[in-house]
Amino acid sequence: MAIHEDVVIGIDIGTTSTKAVVFDRRGKVLASHAVDYPIIQPHPGFAEQDPDELFAAVVQAVGAVTIRHGIRPEQVKAMGLSAAMHSIMALDESGRPLTRLLIWADNRSVAQTERLLKEQNGLDIYRRTGTPIHPMSPLSKLLWLKEEQPDVFQQARRFVSVKDYVLHRLYGDYVADHSMASATGLFRLDTLDWDEEALALVGIRRDQLPRLVPATHIMTGMKREWAEKMGVAPDVPVVIGASDGVLANVGVGAVLPGEAAITIGTSGAVRTIATKPTTDEKGRTFCYALTPGYWVVGGPTNNGGILLRWLRDEFGAHEREVAKKLGIDPYELLTKYAERVPPGSEGLVFLPFLSGERAPYWNANARGTFFGLGLHHKREHFIRAVMEGVCFSILSVALAIRDVTGPMSEIRVSGGFAKSPFWRQMLADMLGKPLIVPQTHEASALGAAAVALYALGELPSLETVKTWIDTTARHEPKEEHTLIYAELFDLYARLYERLKEEFDIIAAFQRRSGEREED
Repeated sequence: MAIHEDVVIGIDIGTTSTKAVVFDRRGKVLASHAVDYPIIQPHPGFAEQDPDELFAAVVQAVGAVTIRHGIRPEQVKAMGLSAAMHSIMALDESGRPLTRLLIWADNRSVAQTERLLKEQNGLDIYRRTGTPIHPMSPLSKLLWLKEEQPDVFQQARRFVSVKDYVLHRLYGDYVADHSMASATGLFRLDTLDWDEEALALVGIRRDQLPRLVPATHIMTGMKREWAEKMGVAPDVPVVIGASDGVLANVGVGAVLPGEAAITIGTSGAVRTIATKPTTDEKGRTFCYALTPGYWVVGGPTNNGGILLRWLRDEFGAHEREVAKKLGIDPYELLTKYAERVPPGSEGLVFLPFLSGERAPYWNANARGTFFGLGLHHKREHFIRAVMEGVCFSILSVALAIRDVTGPMSEIRVSGGFAKSPFWRQMLADMLGKPLIVPQTHEASALGAAAVALYALGELPSLETVKTWIDTTARHEPKEEHTLIYAELFDLYARLYERLKEEFDIIAAFQRRSGEREED
């Protein structure tokens, strides 16, 4: 069906796909198109992507949505960009890739990260840059590249993120927005500039990194070849935007200080707004730029809905068969089993660190653990314990953020988990606070579109986005359940602290086992 009104396009360059979402000027989704691509994992702990494949996905996604819906170039009043954080790659003098894109999930730099923390004043670097010291950080990845591939490192003329690369292909200019830069570990929060100490530590020069601009920076003069393939005018205003995480806050309407957004998809995150750069003396939270004068303080977790998928795939053959016969989603059946079990899973506690953990522990060696297992525990107890473990990890991040920014006045939830009223209520009980479920469609893309309109002066403030979003549900915590979870969370936190050394031992054993299998 052809679209005849003026539109703004939000482009979300994600981990597994790029989406081009067409909105009207009040944030209503008119059309969308996604292009998928793989994660390349040549060795254990590696996670890479082909940057040219991602660039092609951007062009293809926008072109498909404009052509399919008859959108003429003059109808596209602006485009805004969102991208996944923490990616880095090396380019040669001609701008050609010397490496694949190392993405946030890449953990190859564990040794460099440990050295940064123990020998290089890692906590000081975090306080200046707002990026926790962790293998996800481009700072750690660059150290790995320097030490493990010195020839490539020396040959590199520039180091860029996925968004920087896409913009260079489109415009021939190397620019990075403050938001993406603030997730590199190389950017000073107080000066909004590259951090000279971090650059010296890695051994790179300022001119090897892109020019810095705010999220509201407008680019025009796109190369005609790409504009034609995308079905837009070369002079269409493209607002550089921000990272996907901070834009998701905008997209769910959590845009004022104290308002929090919780997302549980494959992984999870808790984020709230601050009006000044704010870091944690214990290094538990991140602080990333949004638009001038606004910052997002929060923490990501590695283990969200991916754990239910693990349960379904590895232990849920029976449930898959039953669900197929009943014509329902296997996840719905798993949830029905979990509903049979009381809060606390009758004393079965799950530490959900199957993929290591980021916030608040920032420990790539953390591992999953069931504790308190007895003969009375059945399949449904394990399912509920896994769901509770994901919520415990979210609670641990929320408490760290509260210590840094103060109490949360409003919590909005989104992501795949938000489709489950049972899981939403569990999280409300655990947090002891009401949860609001906004009607969200592509939160990061909506945030990118909103920032684009704001940059063009068509929105008086990002707070206007609240009027675009309807609320579909609200969950009040059940006090008796909150008390149970408070008792068990205390045990959860103590278990993590007591198992830290054991996690290091078993992680080292697992890495050696993986190397033996490769040989």
